[in-house]
Amino acid sequence: MNWTRVSSFALCLCALTLAALALTSAAPQGGAGRTKNSSRVERGRYLAMVCGCGDCHTPGSMYGQPDFDRQLSGSELGWQGPWGVTYPRNLTPDRETGIGAWTEAQIMRALRSGVRPDSSTLLPPMPWQTYAAMSDEDAAAIAAFLKSLKPIQHHVPDRLPPGQQAAGGALVFPPPPVWDVPKTPPVNETMPPAGADKK
Repeated sequence: MNWTRVSSFALCLCALTLAALALTSAAPQGGAGRTKNSSRVERGRYLAMVCGCGDCHTPGSMYGQPDFDRQLSGSELGWQGPWGVTYPRNLTPDRETGIGAWTEAQIMRALRSGVRPDSSTLLPPMPWQTYAAMSDEDAAAIAAFLKSLKPIQHHVPDRLPPGQQAAGGALVFPPPPVWDVPKTPPVNETMPPAGADKK
């Protein structure tokens, strides 16, 4: 009887020890992965702030009252110039009106090359040329941050081709003075088809 009790106790102790070891060995990897992803998202949040993403893409920012409950959900204040009229797109991961269907690699590509997943080019005032030299690590951090945002459904007005006027408010850029006239026409600045995936 004593032997049976000792054997049962030993087996229970052994099983508990193995379970504890299994949990302990699994915890650091999962914890480290979460910590690494969390720090990458925080790095992306910082970069998005210093790169000025919210200045255009967060409603109210251009009026000195950014609405952080709708952070990076796009603005209906148009930017009108020789390229037509463009609107800061919804950068939240909403799949219908934002960039939720974009992969992190596609976000990184658009950020640094100005090319969307549908192969159309980002138009002004999106300063992708400024971000072209951004490192893989920093571009991936911004992509991870954008993917971590609360999805907000907000359809930004469609772009308008040159010659059309914005229906609502717009910042209007005059034709460039002689000193600022581009020496060559913009390359690949195409308008996506109506309803196409836009940034």
